[in-house]
Amino acid sequence: MRNVEIIWSKVMISFNLRCKNDHEFEGWFKNSDAFEAQNSSRQIACPSCGSKKVERALSAPNVSTARGQDLPTPEQAKKLRTALRNLRKQVESTHEDVGRNFPEEARKIHYGERERREIYGEATADEARDLVEEGVPVAPLPWIEEKADN
Repeated sequence: MRNVEIIWSKVMISFNLRCKNDHEFEGWFKNSDAFEAQNSSRQIACPSCGSKKVERALSAPNVSTARGQDLPTPEQAKKLRTALRNLRKQVESTHEDVGRNFPEEARKIHYGERERREIYGEATADEARDLVEEGVPVAPLPWIEEKADN
């Protein structure tokens, strides 16, 4: 299945902080407003000297994924691509490719209009959502093309 919707969520953000004595440390907050509220009520203290006169320090942007984790290293990315290629080979060797007819075929199998068999194919995000709402057991596959790692 392709074109499946992804929901982005971020729970906490990290700020680099500095106290009046130039000690730098990190703080985690729900959002910028939460930092401002805690700082104005003097709830944030420097772990080195205890100073409660704290401000945000300059920091480089942190690129992260939807779940707030760091991006994978090149070696981790290569292993992931290999695993995804292996998954694709496994699915292609054990399932029938029904292409764009996937939503229709999945429904027919689910409702007993066709003999049960393992299939894969393509569906838009709306088609996939409709299938899930009907109770048709489907799952999106992270499909990766057959290309050599650089």
